[in-house]
Amino acid sequence: MPSQGFNIVGMFGGGANDTVMHPVVAISMIAAIVLMVWLPRKYAVVPFLLALFLLPAGQELHVGGVHLYVPRIIILFGLGRLLAAKLGSKARILPGGWNDLDKIFTCWAILRSLAVVILNSGSTSAMVYQTAFLWDTLGCYYILRFLIRDTNDIVRVAKTFAIIVGILGMIMLNERFRDQNLFGYLGSGPIVPQMRGSNIRAQGPFAHPILAGTFAATLLPYFIWLWQSKRSRRIGIIGVVGCTAMVVSSASSTPLLAYLAVLGGICFWPLRGKMRTVRWVFVALVVALQLVMKAPVWFLIARVDLVAGNSGYHRAMLIDTMVRHFSDWWLIGTNKQATWGFEMDDTCQQWVAEGGVGGLAGLSCFILLIARAFGRIGKARKRKSTDSRQQWLLWFIGVALFSHCVGYFGISYFDQTRFAWYVLLAVVSAATARSVARKVKAPSMLLSSSPGYLSADLVPTGASSDA
Repeated sequence: MPSQGFNIVGMFGGGANDTVMHPVVAISMIAAIVLMVWLPRKYAVVPFLLALFLLPAGQELHVGGVHLYVPRIIILFGLGRLLAAKLGSKARILPGGWNDLDKIFTCWAILRSLAVVILNSGSTSAMVYQTAFLWDTLGCYYILRFLIRDTNDIVRVAKTFAIIVGILGMIMLNERFRDQNLFGYLGSGPIVPQMRGSNIRAQGPFAHPILAGTFAATLLPYFIWLWQSKRSRRIGIIGVVGCTAMVVSSASSTPLLAYLAVLGGICFWPLRGKMRTVRWVFVALVVALQLVMKAPVWFLIARVDLVAGNSGYHRAMLIDTMVRHFSDWWLIGTNKQATWGFEMDDTCQQWVAEGGVGGLAGLSCFILLIARAFGRIGKARKRKSTDSRQQWLLWFIGVALFSHCVGYFGISYFDQTRFAWYVLLAVVSAATARSVARKVKAPSMLLSSSPGYLSADLVPTGASSDA
């Protein structure tokens, strides 16, 4: 596992001293940008997602000391389209307006960036890194909020992800069985994949096999929903097969746990009306285990051994060390993690990384973001109790959210995988926009009368949602 530390998140700091851009990547990127700008709003999300997840994220243009990575360039043009839509119309560019998830997400990103800058005494490099972080994070999130507005858009996102994992599944299987990463020839990672014992760990265009597998596992609910809702069963099957191939070829425990979390979450569907009881039973079980175990309850992670050679003990120690060194990081995070113990700077767990980078405030915002997302889904599902199609959609979105939470115990997102998390948050906002609204301001803002569909956008009469 590469050592990430707390202060640098993936590709935000440093890079090559010159442009590193394969011609195939450059042509594909330009084509994606043209399509994203030229296509109607409802279709622009397709080239945007294809470019984010199929093009090597580490390829860059080096301009005046600024590292313009492929995702960053795509996001820049996406922001241009968002700004043009805002200036060209009086309609809301975000479905449902600036909601609670948007506010919490923005606060989380800003608090995290400020903490890093303060911790590094306002150094120029820290400010550059965090400016890039806000560019990537807030830019991508709000582009997705602009592009994903209703159920039709969610279907389009799910189909696009099915195509992505279908392609990546074949490439990663080739990597697993032929010991050759095709993305390595495009400058994305090593050509010869990693090994764990005698097992090849495929990673495709991602920064690590665990990230590749977790990315796929957390998308499984989209594809099962496509199949269950009969919207596009063939594409749904392609998605299921593709993400399963990615999980298996990554040869890692974390993706497999996230995959099993999806299947387990779906099995809880019959108990959907008793989830409050389920949650309290889970809390009681955790408390009981804490009372009877000799070690803290989080050391149960060390006992997880789905794939031989996993490092569950290291992840348990990360939590234990964070708890014992609370005074070091609670205010604005820390850069002392390397002094806490062996490989404690390898923050391969999102929960630990959030506290280490943003302090207690940043970690609290991150947890609040997840809690509020679950809250919106639960509230919307109750209000859609007579609409089975929307009930299933909301349940699968909740399962996807749960699978990310499970994945966070085994890895921190430091490559393009984080964009899949932003997609899910945008999907949550789109799927719950109407259901959680306190009131409707005007008749022109009513939902579409088509059963099972959400509003295309909460806009004044005559305004185009395809701006």
